Amino acid sequence: MVEPKIRPLGERVLVKLIEEQEVRKGGIIIPDTAKEKPQEATVIAVGPGKLDENGKRIPIEVKKGDKVLISKYGGTEVKIDGESFQILREDDILAIIEG
Repeated sequence: MVEPKIRPLGERVLVKLIEEQEVRKGGIIIPDTAKEKPQEATVIAVGPGKLDENGKRIPIEVKKGDKVLISKYGGTEVKIDGESFQILREDDILAIIEG
């Protein structure tokens, strides 16, 4: 994957979805139409954070390279150089996957 030349604004985060595997335990192949939307993603780029009421920048908690759980229907899907990414607000990130 070539890193896209894009910088999210404000409290937005650019992520690359981690597609679930096509074959599950037991060798069952899942057709594309039956797959659920992936909820795991890798953080590609982060914005500078949002401003509070005093104009002070609140930094984003995730960083580039973090593996995260995201809201199932949050964000906006974008294609950059033929690859699919998602831009979402920090609030659409549910958790950081550690380990």
